[in-house]
Amino acid sequence: MRVLFTTYAEKTHFLAMAPLAWALRTAGHEVVVASQPRFAPVITQAGLTAVTVGADRDPYRLLEANPGHLDGGRVALTPPYDAADDSSKATPGHLLEGYREAVTWWHRLINQPMIADLVAYAKHWRPDLVIWEPLTYAGAIAANAVGAAHGRLMWGLDVFGVTRDLFLKVKGEEDPLADWLGGHARRYGGDFSEDLVTGQFTIDRLPRSLRLEAGLTYLPMRYVPYGGAATVPAWLRTPPERPRVAITMGFSAADHYGGFLWGTQDLLDAVGGLDVDVVATISDAERAKLTRVPPNARLTPYVPLHALTPTCAAVVHHAGPGTLATTALDAVPQLALPMHFDEPPLARMLAEQGAGLALAPGEADGVAVAENVLRLLKEPAFTVRAETLRDEMLAMPSPNELVPRLEHLARR
Repeated sequence: MRVLFTTYAEKTHFLAMAPLAWALRTAGHEVVVASQPRFAPVITQAGLTAVTVGADRDPYRLLEANPGHLDGGRVALTPPYDAADDSSKATPGHLLEGYREAVTWWHRLINQPMIADLVAYAKHWRPDLVIWEPLTYAGAIAANAVGAAHGRLMWGLDVFGVTRDLFLKVKGEEDPLADWLGGHARRYGGDFSEDLVTGQFTIDRLPRSLRLEAGLTYLPMRYVPYGGAATVPAWLRTPPERPRVAITMGFSAADHYGGFLWGTQDLLDAVGGLDVDVVATISDAERAKLTRVPPNARLTPYVPLHALTPTCAAVVHHAGPGTLATTALDAVPQLALPMHFDEPPLARMLAEQGAGLALAPGEADGVAVAENVLRLLKEPAFTVRAETLRDEMLAMPSPNELVPRLEHLARR
């Protein structure tokens, strides 16, 4: 069959899709990935075929004129999706106003440049199955236009599906998301249905203990680490002389928000006084801000995380879903310092599961970070729960094992 993956030009979201795209390709299916022109090198670097659609419009640059919208997700979920984590916000007024804002300042901005071209390509290529990341509604519109089966592939918590469930229970006549999606569907000969919002099915890579679910059809899929092209450095072959602690804060904050909520210097100072070896993945721009580097710390712009975590006794990170899942897959205790969008609730769920600890922005000074790292190193319960989390993940179907289910859904 022909399978079309589609995402707007957001690297971390595409990285979540690549392992399933490979699995479908090696099962003998035709696979292409559609995105904006500037994103084609990221797709082809992953060994996949790119299809360029739409224009290279950067939503973050457009939002610079309205910084409130750009920064809104920096410390929490943005409306209406904050209702997925806080039931007190699941009111008709909050949800409706949140959808008005999200459609105008988010969903339109990232999808509008792609929709017409993506639909045209789908009509030309006639995919049997469309897999879209949960913000690329253009994929659902294209699938609707050609009658293809389609579903979402999650990169994090399904706050989108849960919020939609809450909204449908209380909504009145106005539905900004349905109005917008329905208008595009009718333009191409279809009509609005809820699968334009949440897909006909949802592929979720998080284990059940770290998952938010709506009243939808979920297909669990084991997380497979992929961070893009990388080379494993030679120094990783030498076992550390002391417990190794990794510090990594991901791509998004540096790429889109101009830096981290946490002071890099403070984090290094916090672990610099411990009897550990530290590996910190820090961009050149962040490194230039430092005034000192502890003698027990190795700084590197990038190292493949799936090669680093097996050598670690603990990992300090931003609670990004990919970073958290990669660490969990090696049963390493974690200290989560969440920064934006779904990271705070995901960090909290990790702490509740017991495989790690979490500190909110107002709590994470150097003393607290050092104390929590020491707890992870000295208290065996964290390792035991980390092993339980790893086993839960390994019990999920691999991408290859999910392929027959997707074939069945496409045929049906």
